Amino acid sequence: MCGLLLINKPEGITSFGAVAKIRKITGEKRVGHTGTLDPMASGVLPVLLGRATKLCDYVMCADKSYVAKIRLGVATDSLDITGNVTESKAVSVTDAEIDAVLSGFRGEISQIPPMFSAVKRDGVRLYELARKGKSLDIPARRVNVFSVKRISDIDENCEFGISCTVSKGTYIRSLCRDIGEALGVPAALSALCRTKTAGFDISQCVPLESLSEENAKDYILPACRAVADYRAVEVTRPQAFRFSNGGSLAFDRLPCGDFSDGEIVRVNYENVFLGLAMADTGCGELKFRCIINGLKGD
Repeated sequence: MCGLLLINKPEGITSFGAVAKIRKITGEKRVGHTGTLDPMASGVLPVLLGRATKLCDYVMCADKSYVAKIRLGVATDSLDITGNVTESKAVSVTDAEIDAVLSGFRGEISQIPPMFSAVKRDGVRLYELARKGKSLDIPARRVNVFSVKRISDIDENCEFGISCTVSKGTYIRSLCRDIGEALGVPAALSALCRTKTAGFDISQCVPLESLSEENAKDYILPACRAVADYRAVEVTRPQAFRFSNGGSLAFDRLPCGDFSDGEIVRVNYENVFLGLAMADTGCGELKFRCIINGLKGD
């Protein structure tokens, strides 16, 4: 079994838990998801099966869209409402003030990931250290917030909704914390749904609870759909043979335009997906270097 499943993950289960359920339903041992969602979060979870799991890292690079709720006046150790409260404060904030603050979070920003996250320090994930009561100084990193806007008014619980589209590696929990700091109050994430990733919308996803042994195959898409956002290069039969055996493809023998160094492309032969290659201009030689093959027709 090989291909892509678009799952709408429910709240209350980890991404790994969703993968375990899919492994049991499909009977396929090789199953991998393409971007972790916290247990409290729901939404789009692309899952790859069989040989298609080779593509996981390349789907995870995609931008992501979310809708979220932010609760003002409370901070927790996990940066969401499932954590232990570390600070509370009275709130007096208007919708206009929220809108003004949100405008400052658009574009490239500096962000410190949560301590409860999968970021690694010396080979150990931060959440493993956090569960042991350890706290570290985590360096900030640059992320992109392509859009963020308020989608509901602040209510009697001091909560309001936002929608946002962000780059890989952006933590919405950290974004909520930082929005609160800019408003002068503590803040925590109170609800989260991923609505889009890798070009896939939540409307295309099957609820995990609706998936069964009887209908799973009906929802499996070709593996090539997982990387449809990458540009395609069409090759000849000899080039297809060379690529399928791990060989590189010379730029000057391909009908292609301008490609940046390090750009990843889909390699097709007669519109059949063969795998992924990376543009390489090193050593004065122009070529596409094979990074994934063995996916013919998937």
